[in-house]
Amino acid sequence: MAISSSSTFASKTLKFSAPKASILNLHYSPPSKTYLKSNLNFTLKPPSLSLSFNPHKVKPPIKKSQRNGFEVNSLFTGIVEEMGEIKELGVSKIDGGFDMKIKGKVVLEDVNLGDSIAVNGTCLTVTHFDKKLSEFTVGLAPETLRLTSLIELEAGSVVNLERAVKPSTRMGGHFVQGHVDGTGEIVGKEVEGDSLWIKVKTTPEILKYIVPKGYITVDGTSLTVVKLFDEEDCFNFMLVEYTQQNVVIPLKKVGQKVNLEVDILGKYVERLLSSGFVGAMKSA
Repeated sequence: MAISSSSTFASKTLKFSAPKASILNLHYSPPSKTYLKSNLNFTLKPPSLSLSFNPHKVKPPIKKSQRNGFEVNSLFTGIVEEMGEIKELGVSKIDGGFDMKIKGKVVLEDVNLGDSIAVNGTCLTVTHFDKKLSEFTVGLAPETLRLTSLIELEAGSVVNLERAVKPSTRMGGHFVQGHVDGTGEIVGKEVEGDSLWIKVKTTPEILKYIVPKGYITVDGTSLTVVKLFDEEDCFNFMLVEYTQQNVVIPLKKVGQKVNLEVDILGKYVERLLSSGFVGAMKSA
């Protein structure tokens, strides 16, 4: 499955020194079963504003943060609440974006529009829900699909779900933002007793933040790194029997992708060291 996007911009100068208007033509090709082609034409004629959209009539747009999980300020723990099932995914009839409808029950208990739910570790915003059908919808931006493993999902796929934490929530895992740093590829699975070893290959840019016995979020699951294989750009972790039964990772095959989010504390430390903060403190 592949995603590609391109944008061209043209502007026209209006009379009376009016602001410039722009025409946005977005051609977007999501998974093979879905095809998106939208044309937005904005025409400004003082003093009125006319908006035309082909092929669907435009309704009030969803806020940008609802289309891009990376811009929502929420916090998770990496403790998966339930596994949901993808019911539908494709082009939205409302605004031409890409929607994903998911079946879930626990995460809908106290849901509201605009709430954040981590789907395989990706923070996404609820744009619609139906408690009677136990379904909710989230919007996906092209950038979200490019940077995460959500591009591999299809109707019937199972995903990890977790609601954003509240001040009263127990911190059972670690600080998870739902801001996926990149993906990894499962390159090995090995059974040992009732436990399961998983080996993941990723990029050096992500691997530099991973340490033995440190935290790593894999498809939204807070896990402990066991060993690094620097020469292979790999790391591994072990899943106990209970975890295997309650997350999607064991269901994936060798060669499939997983979402990865490193421990944010490592990034803060790197930032402080590179800014000269430590040297300034020593000389103070």
